[in-house]
Amino acid sequence: MKRLSFILLLLITAHLTFAQFPGAGAASVITGKITGTVIDSISRRPVDYATVALSRSGQTKSTSGALADDKGSFRIDNIKPGKYRVTISFIGYKPKTIDPVTTTAAKLDFNLGDIILVPDSKVLGEVTVVGETPVVENKIDRIVYNAEKDVTSAGGNATDVLRKVPLLSVDYDGNVSLRGSSNVKVLINGKPSGVMAGNMADALKAIPADQIKNVEVITSPSAKYDAEGTSGIINIITKKNNLEGVSGSINSSIGTRQNNANLNLNIKKGRFGFSSNAGGYYSWPAESIIDFKSSGAGYSNTQSGNNTTDRLSGNGSVGIDYDFNTYNSVSSTLKFSRFSFGTDGANDAISQVGNNISSYVRNTNNNFSANNYDWNNDFTHKFKKEGQEYSIAAQYTRGNNNNDYTTNFSTDPLNEVATNDGLNQELTFQADYTQPFKKVVWEVGAKSIFRDINSDSRANKINPSNNTYTPIAGRNNVYSYSQDVAAAYSTFAFTLAKKYGFKIGGRYEYTDINGSSAPTLAQTPNFANNYGVFAPSAVISRSFKHFQTVKLSYNKRIQRPSLFYLNPFRNVADSLQQSQGNPTLKPEISHNFEIGYSTFVKTTIINASLFYRRTNGIIESIVTPVMENNRTISLQSYNNIGSNNSFGFNFFGSINPVKPLTLRTNLNINSYNINVDNSSINPNPTQSDKIYLLYNAFVSASVNLPKGFIIESFVILNSPRRTFQGENAGFNMWITGFKKELFEKKGSIGLTLIDPFNERKNFSSELKGATFSQSTNFSIPFRSVGINFSWRFGKLKTGPTKKRGVTNDDLKQGDQNGGATGGGVGGN
Repeated sequence: MKRLSFILLLLITAHLTFAQFPGAGAASVITGKITGTVIDSISRRPVDYATVALSRSGQTKSTSGALADDKGSFRIDNIKPGKYRVTISFIGYKPKTIDPVTTTAAKLDFNLGDIILVPDSKVLGEVTVVGETPVVENKIDRIVYNAEKDVTSAGGNATDVLRKVPLLSVDYDGNVSLRGSSNVKVLINGKPSGVMAGNMADALKAIPADQIKNVEVITSPSAKYDAEGTSGIINIITKKNNLEGVSGSINSSIGTRQNNANLNLNIKKGRFGFSSNAGGYYSWPAESIIDFKSSGAGYSNTQSGNNTTDRLSGNGSVGIDYDFNTYNSVSSTLKFSRFSFGTDGANDAISQVGNNISSYVRNTNNNFSANNYDWNNDFTHKFKKEGQEYSIAAQYTRGNNNNDYTTNFSTDPLNEVATNDGLNQELTFQADYTQPFKKVVWEVGAKSIFRDINSDSRANKINPSNNTYTPIAGRNNVYSYSQDVAAAYSTFAFTLAKKYGFKIGGRYEYTDINGSSAPTLAQTPNFANNYGVFAPSAVISRSFKHFQTVKLSYNKRIQRPSLFYLNPFRNVADSLQQSQGNPTLKPEISHNFEIGYSTFVKTTIINASLFYRRTNGIIESIVTPVMENNRTISLQSYNNIGSNNSFGFNFFGSINPVKPLTLRTNLNINSYNINVDNSSINPNPTQSDKIYLLYNAFVSASVNLPKGFIIESFVILNSPRRTFQGENAGFNMWITGFKKELFEKKGSIGLTLIDPFNERKNFSSELKGATFSQSTNFSIPFRSVGINFSWRFGKLKTGPTKKRGVTNDDLKQGDQNGGATGGGVGGN
């Protein structure tokens, strides 16, 4: 009944919204398009970025137009049947006019074919116009990193790409932070993905870098976005051609650490579009060396050994879209992915409690796999008025996470086998409407999310004498968790005096939660909860001469825990270090303030900002000593620790001191000041209430040499990450890439080197509590050499770009690597 209420709320809101606007349901006039390709008469090569003007036949006043792309292709939409005059012009060429161009009701589309432009003999010198997209672009509410322009990204995965994005930092485990906070939402093409709801660090490793077009870091999300993600949103946009014809690309790499391959195929014919993608990733088995020590009142534990980890993943997508006319379009996309890793290891352990000392050898086999798919469907209706439109979208997401392990001891009776099958299902409905007025743009919409999580845990003790299994009390249960969210928003954007830009809005989200366990256990109690949150947002910008902009922003955000944090499954693969989720976690609430400055002068780009973030109910990992089976173990879980006040500074700069050379640098500094107010936690008095400064930075240089040779080098530095109990290891990396363009820039071959002088790297962490101290050190292979190849094929003509689909960004996602203690992570 509750879910029915949510659906009715969405439908009523959408109906009331759209019913206010006359003509919303009126029949649309079917229109067509005029297309063509501009060609140089001498070289027979495309004339990129030529200007195309459209007017009525016999008239010179332009009523519409377009700009050719880098292939010389152009497309003018919204053409009613009639006779037209088309004028093509470009610097250094004689203009060319075609009149009449006739479209009819029977033939709405007109293809002009190849249009030949003749160089103007009056031009005294050569004129060269280069339309090159920079690696980093700065926009009012986000920074865009164009990964396809970065040589050193080839052959890696999404984790490697994110390490080079301004404002972001990624540690050795693949955990992503934005301005020092891991409470960030990751979207794929503006949409959520079930694969991210489980283990985000491993999910990112499954996305090949060669598939990524760019990455958007949204630091000031408007109320149109879900209020989730206390520090902001990361949107990974994959490559897809929206051009007329058949096209595709092949990317592959092989290296000493990892190998991947990816294939894209796109077909665009008239109003029909088809896109598909398939790829895979495999990392060679990597050996990690681990040392662990913990001690407290009356106990001590030590452990050392070797683990070998390998990873395998595959992903793909298929999508179709159809434009009924200029005003109405539909699309459907199915994405699927699978990734897995396995860890085999042997560890020597010594455990002491009082005067009792036990020593043993532990052999463990741990396997984790995740299967996910997302199905998106949407409909978009555009009105005759420019910018006026509404859309209705639906998404179904399903993800299965399976974690199995077997642990055997040489002299210990605690041999066991355990399995956990996790299922995450989401159903989302979304409706959005945009209404432009003379000086104001109004956006309004509603959304409902129905989320079901199921965790089936089984643990059995193994009797080595007869190989029989006995269920372990308290560790066999099925936990069910439902989370329903209903939301509505409204935003207004307008400009005053041509210099001041405003975007203000508000979003209300109501959440209903239920959790139950069968049988009911102490660590997984049954509970129900509901709450509402109003999240306002505001951005004010002021533009100055010479492309200078100053921005002020405020937004309130919420972070709901995902399956990764909630799953009550106890992982006992390591007898001394165990982990378990916390199904009773509450959401985080943050208030974010920012002042930013950006400028573009000739070849120099500067972006700088100051920010303050107050987070209440912050979720952090917590380690607690627990006495079990005559030894004291370190149990890792999650809890709402307290509040954190963080001040920070960001700087990004890019400059071309000489034509072939580009230098870039990025620096992020933020404070960590935790105030532990959870009465159930005994904080470490030496850590709580202190202020720590954290940083991450990078410096890069790229050189474009003649004949398509490109060289780039990249250095990354990350400080240790703080928690209220201590710190985790810092991280640094040096990457150098070489690339040679082939086949008239349709292909390339490259070489990537990662830390050539460091065969292995050591990572250490230190944790302290009021009654214990713990240290971990592990070493993993790091030096890497890889060769990559890419090729693009197909003859294309320009087509329209559309923005569609559901955008769920409302969960705190898992940011820990499931194979962290197994090694084989980072540096790839």
